[in-house]
Amino acid sequence: MKIKSLVLFSSFIILNCYVIKSQEMRITPRPQNITTGYNTFKISEETQIIFDSISKNIANNLQQYFKNDFGFTPKTNDYQSLKKNIITFQEDDSLPNEGYELSVSKDKIIICAKNDTGWFYAIQTLRQICSFSSYYSKYQKYIEVKEIKIKDAPRFKWRSFMLDEARYFKGMEQVKMLLDEMAFLKMNIFHWHLVDDQGWRIEIKKYPKLTEIGSKRKSTQIGPLQWESPIQSAEPHEGFYTQEEIKEIIVYAKERHITVVPEIEMPGHSTAAIASYPWLGTSKKEIEVPIRFGVGKDVYDVTNPKTYQFLTDVLDEVTALFPSKIIHIGGDEVKYNHWKSSASVQKYMQQNNLKTPADLQVYFTNNISKYLQSKGRRMMGWNEIMGHNLHNYQDTKDTKTTQKLANETIIHFWKGDVKLAKTAASSGYEIVNSLHDFTYLDYKYKNLPLSKAYSFDPIPEKLDKKYHDKVIGLGCQMWGEWIPTDGEMHYKVFPRIAAYAEVGWTEKKHKNFSLFKASLKNLQKRWTAKGIYFAPDAYVEKRK
Repeated sequence: MKIKSLVLFSSFIILNCYVIKSQEMRITPRPQNITTGYNTFKISEETQIIFDSISKNIANNLQQYFKNDFGFTPKTNDYQSLKKNIITFQEDDSLPNEGYELSVSKDKIIICAKNDTGWFYAIQTLRQICSFSSYYSKYQKYIEVKEIKIKDAPRFKWRSFMLDEARYFKGMEQVKMLLDEMAFLKMNIFHWHLVDDQGWRIEIKKYPKLTEIGSKRKSTQIGPLQWESPIQSAEPHEGFYTQEEIKEIIVYAKERHITVVPEIEMPGHSTAAIASYPWLGTSKKEIEVPIRFGVGKDVYDVTNPKTYQFLTDVLDEVTALFPSKIIHIGGDEVKYNHWKSSASVQKYMQQNNLKTPADLQVYFTNNISKYLQSKGRRMMGWNEIMGHNLHNYQDTKDTKTTQKLANETIIHFWKGDVKLAKTAASSGYEIVNSLHDFTYLDYKYKNLPLSKAYSFDPIPEKLDKKYHDKVIGLGCQMWGEWIPTDGEMHYKVFPRIAAYAEVGWTEKKHKNFSLFKASLKNLQKRWTAKGIYFAPDAYVEKRK
């Protein structure tokens, strides 16, 4: 009886050790499938990272990670017959495009993927395991990694973070920091909001005044009342990226398997451009770059051939810079009163049988879509471009349209009832869901706590299953009005960006907020070491 009890007790201990080992694997975003064993693999300077002609670059990257993260450098070798103390890369065409398998045994680590992106994401997982779930000897310079097998692939193909630099220019150092953290969390789209009413941040060589005038404002609205604040900074703000700097950032992102998608707002949120070239505006009046936030003082006169030429000229330079197949054209918050009060715009609408301002916007947007298609690109825009009435300042009859938006358009859903998303999906459009209540990082933690960010499901609850595949992913948006300092940006982005990374990557059935919060402790250590001033735990949930 005693022997039987001892056996049962021993089995209980072994089982619980196995569970504890599994729970210790704090990886963000959480992989789809994890199994653990009892052996360990020691990574040291004697470990060989095996590569061939296809995997040489990724092997060198892994070697550099060990050097930077742990202070020792494993060897690299193209000698394929080595069997022990190795890390090796293998191709597996049966795996999804961004998927991977990571297997750690007592003799080796095997990383399988279909392509470089899968290998890259496997390495991010391995880095987290080595940093947070392993024994690391700083003085003897080795890491003991537990036996584990991970099979993983993302839930969505579009996992985006947006930075608005039109309101406050942040500069290359902060952008590269954000790209580093995105890559570590397996996010793959950097949505770069470069122009808006309060600033133009991209050099366009054919129109130098866009940065000579449009990148500068003489003061900025500040203060705790935010949108209602009467307080001004009384300090100028300026900044823009040269085309060479943009090229550098695009290369930096590509090395991290991130696509940079530029957003060039049109026809609204265009005051900075109109301040630079007044003939672009509907009123044709000279105006300044606004010093208050909110929707601007004018919109592009889309009926003027010179304005259309300007926009296609800008897009020529943008598409020459950005390899992204998708170009975001904004399209949100266009105040139609500007067009309604213009005699020339009204005449143009009559001549082209456009009955409402929404008709005019869709008509214009389709012409831009055709132009982008001629350059091998695809248009994306906020969901107003479908003619949706999302704002109480618009007259309902002005937002009715008989125009059909170009079929290839990606709809960036940010506001409105789920019926609008269903309308877009049932009409054949792909959707990126960035519903503002759940994804706008400028919102205070009391309105958008970490738990709410984590709970977001890009597929709306009431959306018919037959349309689920039309939702290609999500975006989280760091709008810039109230982040004048880098620290204020850090506070709003971190830790919520990690929640969105897991929303985009991890299947819904595998998500667990308690495990996510436990994993967050490890990320906080990383952020602290990198000088990222994240919001403390006590502030990320609702506070009275």
